[in-house]
Amino acid sequence: MFRKILVANRGEIALRVICAAKELGIQTVAVYSEADRYSLHVRFADEAICIGPAKSARSYLDIPSVISAAEITNVDAIHPGYGFLSENANFAEVCETSGIKFIGPSPNVTRLMGLKQEARAAMAKAGLPILPGSPDVVTSVSDALDIAGQIGYPVLVKASAGGGGRGMRIVRSPEELAALMVQAQQEAQAAFNCPDVYIEKFVSAPRHIEFQVLADSYGNVEVFGERECSIQRRHQKLIEEATSVVVTPELRADMTRRLKKAMAEVGYSNAGTVEFLMDENGKLYFIEVNARIQVEHPVTEMITGVDLVKSQILIAAGAKMSDIVPNGVSISGHAIECRINAEHPEKFTPSPGKITALNLPGGIGVRVDTAMYADGVIPPYYDSLAAKLITHGRDRAEAIARMRRALEMFVVEGIHTSIPLHQRILAHPDFEAGKLDTHFLERMFAMAAH
Repeated sequence: MFRKILVANRGEIALRVICAAKELGIQTVAVYSEADRYSLHVRFADEAICIGPAKSARSYLDIPSVISAAEITNVDAIHPGYGFLSENANFAEVCETSGIKFIGPSPNVTRLMGLKQEARAAMAKAGLPILPGSPDVVTSVSDALDIAGQIGYPVLVKASAGGGGRGMRIVRSPEELAALMVQAQQEAQAAFNCPDVYIEKFVSAPRHIEFQVLADSYGNVEVFGERECSIQRRHQKLIEEATSVVVTPELRADMTRRLKKAMAEVGYSNAGTVEFLMDENGKLYFIEVNARIQVEHPVTEMITGVDLVKSQILIAAGAKMSDIVPNGVSISGHAIECRINAEHPEKFTPSPGKITALNLPGGIGVRVDTAMYADGVIPPYYDSLAAKLITHGRDRAEAIARMRRALEMFVVEGIHTSIPLHQRILAHPDFEAGKLDTHFLERMFAMAAH
């Protein structure tokens, strides 16, 4: 087992990793920017090192600074959390070269999964269903027109190295294709330093379904059920739940079998999430693999009773899947997560500032993952996620009821938060009925405007 781990992240996920390490008797090192000097992850780690100014490019994304902190504190391993360097294959390689264990997939697999088109080809070869699209990166407009004509409009032009909706354009006719393809390439270059794009069939009102996977270093893979992540705004998830009301036990069993085979074939290890779109006929299509722990991992933990972050550490230290889940994966009840963002609930503008009052909800079936505290400051330099509120119930109705009362009891003063927006969503009859797709929020706002 590791003696000491550096947590290359901030906020709630840094705290989450520290909690898992503490339970395993492992010492922790926090890194922090000057803006995060008084953050909770700095306070609760055994050691802490400032690695640069507020700007993430000069602190949390600065590989030499993170590695220097790891070497100074003589750690055995680095946990990257999510975001920042978590899916950076070069960082994973530098860790390896420096004799430090990277708690995540191997650099080669991370690199493969980061190139969406290559990941798509690998998963198709391994037997997962994929949307019709280009077999490779598309470089010319004439090729793009040929492919789009074959699969039929509308199509999606997508950044190969992308994520979060950047470098993505919906094309509804041949006349739009050239201009939108250039826009996608330019945005991909600016966001990911890679202009490569590919084309796939556009599904107009899909559900977003993802499967949580853990794999050891010996070829053993387990699937921990699915999560429904259809409530989104601009491709950013707001609410996640496990399991999905539209995934039948038969479909779950079929996808579990396929995913075990596919992830073993690509040599995957550690935690990962395989994401799919579901069309109106209930058919799933692979879109990407996130080679890291996800923001929404707590809903899976709540229904399976498995600590996924602790499992990541154990797998990196050499544990087998039979050590993690000796009796296999079992699912119990239903869980929902609301992402509480520090932003105006209607204008969606960031709302950094000092927290003047705070009350966190509790009680049976309620969990809050956060680095907020009274008199603490939400800085303006990073992602607006301030807390994750998770509820678990015997069934979906009980999980919803618990979430409604927990949102009422969640008090944050001094900044705006997305709590009122979540209350609106949970009160909507379509949400209660499980009638979800990725355009749910647009419809809700459109109905309110009339």
